[in-house]
Amino acid sequence: MDLRQNNIQKLQHQTFDVLILGGGINGAVSAAALSARGLKVALIDKRDFAGFTSQHSSNLAWGGIKYMETYEFGLVRKLCMSRNRLMRSYPSTVQEIRFFTTIKKGFRYPPWFLYLGAVLYWFMGSGFTRFPRYLTPKRIRKEEGIVNTEGAAGGFEYSDAYLHDNDARFVFNFIRSAMDYECTAANYVESLGGKRFGGLWSVEARDVISGDTFTIQSKVLINACGPFVDEHNKMTGQKTRHRHVFSKGVHLIVDRLTPNKRVLTFFADDGRLFFVIPMGPKTCIGTTDTRMESPYSHITDEDRRFVLDNINARLNLSKPLTEADIVAERCGVRPLVVSGSEGDTTDWLQLSRKHAIDVDRESRHISIYGGKLTDCINVGDEICDDVSNLGVRVPYPEKIWYGEPSDATRDDFFHQAAMMELDEHTSPSSSEQLSVRLWRRYGAHAFHLLDQIRTDPSKADLLIENAEYIRCEIELAARREMITKLEDFLRRRSKISLVVRNDVVEAAPGLKEACKILFGAEADAKWEEYFRSH
Repeated sequence: MDLRQNNIQKLQHQTFDVLILGGGINGAVSAAALSARGLKVALIDKRDFAGFTSQHSSNLAWGGIKYMETYEFGLVRKLCMSRNRLMRSYPSTVQEIRFFTTIKKGFRYPPWFLYLGAVLYWFMGSGFTRFPRYLTPKRIRKEEGIVNTEGAAGGFEYSDAYLHDNDARFVFNFIRSAMDYECTAANYVESLGGKRFGGLWSVEARDVISGDTFTIQSKVLINACGPFVDEHNKMTGQKTRHRHVFSKGVHLIVDRLTPNKRVLTFFADDGRLFFVIPMGPKTCIGTTDTRMESPYSHITDEDRRFVLDNINARLNLSKPLTEADIVAERCGVRPLVVSGSEGDTTDWLQLSRKHAIDVDRESRHISIYGGKLTDCINVGDEICDDVSNLGVRVPYPEKIWYGEPSDATRDDFFHQAAMMELDEHTSPSSSEQLSVRLWRRYGAHAFHLLDQIRTDPSKADLLIENAEYIRCEIELAARREMITKLEDFLRRRSKISLVVRNDVVEAAPGLKEACKILFGAEADAKWEEYFRSH
């Protein structure tokens, strides 16, 4: 029996301290924190883990510099501290990156004023990052010749952070951490609603793959359904102070536009921040901000035109980018938290990505609203406090549940990796890059991969060209990462489908072999399922 089926069996025959609905960033950190601190936790998601909003971010962990314009200095300070905490806790995954900002003449604020704002932002972040720089148009042209400085008044450079891999992988690693602490998690399991009897929640669940239904029982129910929090609360009769409104964000991924590892920042035609973000061998550009009435969104021709028109006007390209240059697209809604009728009267473009947690003590029900990757550790800590306040004992309340392994463990891993010779064709630099990738993705679990490669060097073979995933990683994914569909691997456990064109992926000889490793006898069916839908 595979990991998913085994966990579905456990869901049916145990009573849990906490059942979490939703495997996005809020649900993932809640599961990781509660499990590490000794609670018996279950988590289900009707899609794959990080399969909705949490796979469509800009991959940035930033302190919310734009919220300074709306004088939300308390929020900015909190997000900066959260960003710093992430960078300290995940030094191989969340790293500082410079934001190179160009300001046009006639903008609502002059460059010198915005530069002073960047200095204040640095100060509010306790000087954790490099100090900002003021940029003249001449300096911009010299350092980033690709930037169109015609009509530029100047600019500034400041620091925030970004995710080295992809957002969905970052989220999944919290799920993996939770399962290491005996959390019972299953993807493609849908909640059909629940009721409370005799001090317990009984949630009716459905296995989306098989169609089977069953009941899960828990003392506490946490609704971490992201943009579907309100919808599920209606099913369970919950009344909350907060609710969601939605903003659609679109990113287009194209071939790398600049070799410099920095984020180019502009103000788009609608006045909001617009980014050119490094993504390995590619560049991610966007984003849009379109109000939506529903959590479901898709990219329109107008969205593509907006992104392409803005980037073509702001960069000196040998030829304008067109739809033919798009390698992949990302489109998702941001669930923005409001209270009462606030979203109907407030300028929703000014709404921040803060989170809110509503607790119903009588029914032992928790709803998590809003939030973003930057603030995820705070969410995990707050959920532990809320569950404890509901009368559920937290056995190890001081346990640190997040972060990479110790420096000594990391140094030992890289020492072992440096002593290995993969084969006569592997350069020292590529061996070092491989070990860095393995550590970033798997932490202490990467030691097992080294052991496999040491025993059988073919385990280090790349199965998919340009994908940076080797054979033993795919074997590990098949055993431990609950990959149910090919998209789970190509889009969320890895970022292959974001940086390699779909026709190249389909033609990759090693993908058929990867499918056999991942799905065994179902390999051909999973292949057909993915490429029919893409």
